[in-house]
Amino acid sequence: MKTIYNSIREEVEKHSKVRNSVLGNVSEWKRSHYIILSEIIKDELSEAEELKGGKKFEIGNTISHVTLQRFFENDYQDKTHNDLRFLKTLDKICIFLGYKDLNDYIQSLKLNNHVQEPSGSLEFLTKMVYDYCATTFEFYKNFPSHQPEIFKELVFDGSPFLERTSQFSKELCERDFQLVTKNNRSNYEVFDIHLVTDEPDKKILETQEFWNLLFKVGETGEEHFVNQLNTQIYFIRKIDNIWKIWDNYNPDAGRLNRKFEIEK
Repeated sequence: MKTIYNSIREEVEKHSKVRNSVLGNVSEWKRSHYIILSEIIKDELSEAEELKGGKKFEIGNTISHVTLQRFFENDYQDKTHNDLRFLKTLDKICIFLGYKDLNDYIQSLKLNNHVQEPSGSLEFLTKMVYDYCATTFEFYKNFPSHQPEIFKELVFDGSPFLERTSQFSKELCERDFQLVTKNNRSNYEVFDIHLVTDEPDKKILETQEFWNLLFKVGETGEEHFVNQLNTQIYFIRKIDNIWKIWDNYNPDAGRLNRKFEIEK
């Protein structure tokens, strides 16, 4: 994902509001410059159409100068955040750049670069994504038994993706969530898979996924629906000559968990 990080940083530096400010005349940004950048982004986001509705309350419309300085100065080649806050920051930066969100930015990047999709490589990676989604469905079917080890063959141990998935799912299992599959009440579909980045030790795939899930709470029988069609991004890495999923960008990840946080 380093390529995407660097591309976003370069676009921020080239943004007209940044280039025409004091930041455009400075070769190296310090703390005071990130404060200025934070204010520039805040002003732009306050007028952004993408943040006129509920998304403003979901991701906010400001980015602190500390977060911006960390984003610009850190090397994320071997480090990836393990929660949604960093992904929300990327969403806001991409909105500042004129895109709908990070997904839209990656799509634009793919089109601009005219990414080729090698058939052999894509076939292997496509199977990995399909296998992951099938495993995820089985994982839900085991609720409220929490069995993250089911992902061992597909997702790297210690990866940010596995940590997030384990955290979100454990909370639902503790609430005694059970997946309703009778009469095909719960199902999913994966389609339109594209290779976005093809590097020797890193691949990025974009998918369209439809998840229709019905959970009920054990004792009360209370029902909770997940019905979503979205674009997801899979970050697949080769470590010790083994290909597995390292991270995933899913804009709806943790939706049920956030619902309960709001209700508290």
